[in-house]
Amino acid sequence: MEYGYVRVSAKDQNESRQLVAMEELSIPKRRIYADKQSGKDFNRPAYQRLMKKLRPGDVLYIHSIDRLGRNYDEIIDQWRYITKERRADIVILDMPLLDTRKKDQDLTGAFIADLVLQILSYVAQTERENIRKRQAEGIAAAKQKGVRFGRPEKIPPEHFDEVCSAWRKGEISGRIAAQRLSVSPRTFYK
Repeated sequence: MEYGYVRVSAKDQNESRQLVAMEELSIPKRRIYADKQSGKDFNRPAYQRLMKKLRPGDVLYIHSIDRLGRNYDEIIDQWRYITKERRADIVILDMPLLDTRKKDQDLTGAFIADLVLQILSYVAQTERENIRKRQAEGIAAAKQKGVRFGRPEKIPPEHFDEVCSAWRKGEISGRIAAQRLSVSPRTFYK
Protein backbone atom coordinates (compact mmCIF):
# COMPACT_ATOMS: atom_id res chain seq x y z
CA MET A 1 0.00 0.00 0.00
CA GLU A 2 1.07 3.55 -0.60
CA TYR A 3 0.41 6.24 2.00
CA GLY A 4 0.97 9.96 2.14
CA TYR A 5 1.70 12.11 5.16
CA VAL A 6 1.02 15.85 5.14
CA ARG A 7 1.68 18.32 7.95
CA VAL A 8 1.37 22.05 8.47
CA SER A 9 2.17 23.78 11.74
CA ALA A 10 -1.09 25.61 12.38
CA LYS A 11 -4.80 25.29 11.61
CA ASP A 12 -4.76 28.47 9.52
CA GLN A 13 -1.98 27.19 7.22
CA ASN A 14 -2.78 25.58 3.89
CA GLU A 15 -1.59 22.06 3.08
CA SER A 16 -2.80 22.10 -0.54
CA ARG A 17 0.74 22.13 -2.02
CA GLN A 18 1.49 18.87 -0.25
CA LEU A 19 -1.90 17.36 -1.11
CA VAL A 20 -1.39 18.13 -4.80
CA ALA A 21 1.93 16.26 -4.68
CA MET A 22 0.17 13.24 -3.15
CA GLU A 23 -2.61 13.36 -5.75
CA GLU A 24 -0.01 13.42 -8.54
CA LEU A 25 1.26 10.11 -7.14
CA SER A 26 -2.34 8.76 -7.33
CA ILE A 27 -2.49 8.10 -3.59
CA PRO A 28 -6.17 7.73 -2.63
CA LYS A 29 -7.41 10.46 -0.27
CA ARG A 30 -8.32 7.85 2.36
CA ARG A 31 -4.63 6.91 2.56
CA ILE A 32 -3.37 10.47 3.00
CA TYR A 33 -2.95 11.40 6.65
CA ALA A 34 -2.76 15.08 7.56
CA ASP A 35 -1.97 16.92 10.78
CA LYS A 36 -2.25 20.61 11.49
CA GLN A 37 0.14 21.01 14.38
CA SER A 38 3.74 21.61 15.27
CA GLY A 39 6.49 19.22 14.22
CA LYS A 40 8.20 19.50 17.61
CA ASP A 41 7.29 15.90 18.44
CA PHE A 42 5.37 12.94 16.99
CA ASN A 43 2.33 13.08 19.30
CA ARG A 44 0.08 13.92 16.38
CA PRO A 45 -3.26 12.13 15.90
CA ALA A 46 -3.10 11.47 12.14
CA TYR A 47 0.56 10.45 12.32
CA GLN A 48 -0.21 7.98 15.11
CA ARG A 49 -3.09 6.48 13.10
CA LEU A 50 -0.79 6.18 10.09
CA MET A 51 1.84 4.34 12.12
CA LYS A 52 -0.79 1.77 13.14
CA LYS A 53 -1.65 1.20 9.45
CA LEU A 54 1.89 0.78 8.07
CA ARG A 55 2.83 -2.80 7.19
CA PRO A 56 6.02 -4.35 5.82
CA GLY A 57 6.46 -3.41 2.17
CA ASP A 58 4.23 -0.29 2.36
CA VAL A 59 5.57 3.00 1.03
CA LEU A 60 5.19 6.29 2.89
CA TYR A 61 5.46 9.48 0.81
CA ILE A 62 6.29 12.78 2.50
CA HIS A 63 6.76 16.06 0.66
CA SER A 64 9.88 17.14 2.59
CA ILE A 65 11.75 16.01 5.69
CA ASP A 66 10.60 18.99 7.77
CA ARG A 67 6.99 17.90 7.18
CA LEU A 68 7.87 14.68 9.03
CA GLY A 69 9.11 16.65 12.02
CA ARG A 70 11.43 19.30 13.37
CA ASN A 71 13.23 17.46 16.15
CA TYR A 72 16.55 15.98 15.02
CA ASP A 73 16.68 12.98 17.36
CA GLU A 74 13.01 12.12 16.91
CA ILE A 75 13.20 12.31 13.10
CA ILE A 76 16.13 9.87 13.12
CA ASP A 77 14.27 7.60 15.60
CA GLN A 78 11.06 7.65 13.53
CA TRP A 79 12.98 6.99 10.31
CA ARG A 80 14.55 3.91 11.86
CA TYR A 81 11.23 2.82 13.39
CA ILE A 82 9.45 3.01 10.03
CA THR A 83 12.21 1.42 7.97
CA LYS A 84 13.57 -1.17 10.44
CA GLU A 85 10.70 -2.11 12.79
CA ARG A 86 7.70 -1.51 10.52
CA ARG A 87 9.84 -2.51 7.48
CA ALA A 88 8.10 0.07 5.30
CA ASP A 89 9.81 2.35 2.81
CA ILE A 90 9.96 6.14 2.96
CA VAL A 91 10.17 8.48 -0.01
CA ILE A 92 10.93 12.16 0.58
CA LEU A 93 9.60 13.79 -2.58
CA ASP A 94 11.83 16.86 -2.66
CA MET A 95 15.00 14.88 -1.87
CA PRO A 96 15.46 11.88 -4.22
CA LEU A 97 18.42 10.61 -2.18
CA LEU A 98 15.98 9.88 0.66
CA ASP A 99 14.16 6.99 -0.99
CA THR A 100 14.53 3.72 0.90
CA ARG A 101 13.01 1.75 -1.99
CA LYS A 102 16.44 1.80 -3.62
CA LYS A 103 17.54 -1.53 -2.17
CA ASP A 104 20.39 -1.91 -4.65
CA GLN A 105 22.38 0.89 -3.02
CA ASP A 106 25.91 -0.05 -2.17
CA LEU A 107 27.45 0.85 1.19
CA THR A 108 28.55 4.26 -0.12
CA GLY A 109 25.01 5.07 -1.35
CA ALA A 110 23.51 4.05 2.00
CA PHE A 111 26.13 6.12 3.83
CA ILE A 112 25.38 9.19 1.71
CA ALA A 113 21.61 8.75 2.24
CA ASP A 114 22.17 8.51 6.02
CA LEU A 115 24.31 11.66 5.94
CA VAL A 116 21.68 13.55 3.97
CA LEU A 117 18.97 12.41 6.41
CA GLN A 118 21.02 13.58 9.38
CA ILE A 119 21.88 16.90 7.79
CA LEU A 120 18.27 17.61 6.79
CA SER A 121 17.00 16.57 10.22
CA TYR A 122 19.52 18.94 11.80
CA VAL A 123 18.39 21.75 9.49
CA ALA A 124 14.72 21.08 10.33
CA GLN A 125 15.38 21.29 14.08
CA THR A 126 17.60 24.36 13.69
CA GLU A 127 14.84 26.09 11.73
CA ARG A 128 12.32 25.27 14.49
CA GLU A 129 14.69 26.76 17.09
CA ASN A 130 15.17 29.85 14.93
CA ILE A 131 11.40 30.26 14.55
CA ARG A 132 10.98 30.13 18.33
CA LYS A 133 13.84 32.62 18.81
CA ARG A 134 12.39 35.04 16.23
CA GLN A 135 8.97 34.70 17.85
CA ALA A 136 10.37 35.49 21.32
CA GLU A 137 12.30 38.47 19.90
CA GLY A 138 9.13 39.73 18.19
CA ILE A 139 7.12 39.45 21.41
CA ALA A 140 9.84 41.24 23.38
CA ALA A 141 10.01 44.06 20.80
CA ALA A 142 6.22 44.42 20.83
CA LYS A 143 6.17 44.57 24.64
CA GLN A 144 8.86 47.29 24.55
CA LYS A 145 6.57 49.29 22.26
CA GLY A 146 3.77 48.90 24.79
CA VAL A 147 1.77 46.18 23.04
CA ARG A 148 -0.17 44.19 25.60
CA PHE A 149 -0.91 40.51 25.16
CA GLY A 150 -3.85 38.59 26.58
CA ARG A 151 -7.19 39.87 27.74
CA PRO A 152 -7.54 43.52 28.57
CA GLU A 153 -7.39 44.18 32.30
CA LYS A 154 -10.83 44.65 33.83
CA ILE A 155 -11.03 47.92 35.75
CA PRO A 156 -13.07 47.70 38.96
CA PRO A 157 -16.23 49.86 39.13
CA GLU A 158 -16.03 53.18 41.02
CA HIS A 159 -17.79 51.91 44.13
CA PHE A 160 -15.82 48.64 44.26
CA ASP A 161 -13.90 49.54 47.43
CA GLU A 162 -17.11 50.38 49.34
CA VAL A 163 -18.88 47.16 48.26
CA CYS A 164 -15.80 45.04 48.92
CA SER A 165 -15.38 46.58 52.38
CA ALA A 166 -19.01 45.84 53.23
CA TRP A 167 -18.53 42.24 52.08
CA ARG A 168 -15.33 41.82 54.14
CA LYS A 169 -17.16 43.12 57.25
CA GLY A 170 -19.92 40.57 56.63
CA GLU A 171 -22.55 43.21 56.01
CA ILE A 172 -23.45 41.72 52.60
CA SER A 173 -22.93 38.38 50.89
CA GLY A 174 -20.59 37.84 47.95
CA ARG A 175 -23.57 37.26 45.67
CA ILE A 176 -25.14 40.62 46.64
CA ALA A 177 -21.76 42.34 46.25
CA ALA A 178 -21.45 40.87 42.76
CA GLN A 179 -24.97 42.08 41.87
CA ARG A 180 -24.20 45.61 43.06
CA LEU A 181 -21.06 45.64 40.93
CA SER A 182 -22.81 44.07 37.90
CA VAL A 183 -20.35 41.18 37.71
CA SER A 184 -20.63 37.46 38.29
CA PRO A 185 -19.90 36.15 41.80
CA ARG A 186 -16.87 34.35 40.38
CA THR A 187 -15.46 37.61 38.96
CA PHE A 188 -16.13 39.37 42.26
CA TYR A 189 -14.21 36.75 44.24
CA LYS A 190 -11.27 37.03 41.87
